[in-house]
Amino acid sequence: MRHGKKINHLGRTDSHRKAMLSNMASSLILHKRITTTLAKAKALRTYVEPILTKSKNDTTHSRRTVFQLLQNKEVVTTLFREVAEKIASRPGGYTRIIKLGNRLGDNASMAIVELVDFNEVYGAEAKVEKKSTRRRGSGSKAKKATPAAEAATEEVVEAPAQEETSSDSSEEEKA
Repeated sequence: MRHGKKINHLGRTDSHRKAMLSNMASSLILHKRITTTLAKAKALRTYVEPILTKSKNDTTHSRRTVFQLLQNKEVVTTLFREVAEKIASRPGGYTRIIKLGNRLGDNASMAIVELVDFNEVYGAEAKVEKKSTRRRGSGSKAKKATPAAEAATEEVVEAPAQEETSSDSSEEEKA
């Protein structure tokens, strides 16, 4: 029985598995999307998500911790500069696994692993704002916003009126 055994060993030794996941995580961060087998994709997701979470806090300690796992300076720099900016507001779920067909050679199930915030196809849907639902007590917020909006429109109305009076006085001076 496999009680309490969460790690998929992928038929490799511990050092080989860690090196493979480190290299796959580096490729994912650099290229934003990689194609691999489904089992490796699921193992990679559990490996890379904590790294992405750690990159949201840009401190020397978090950089050293991430470098210890990835072993590549360029990847760490890309992670903390580009990727961390895009995932800053996301509370988790930074990767997406899309299942593909089976590989022709050995019939292994294939998948694409990608960073969610770097996909332009799904990004257009994410920008659509949801319509706010009506709730009790929301009328007080609307009442507070209305006087501010009225004050802003009054200022706009007053500004052209002052310009007209100044132009009228300049016409009187010419005559």
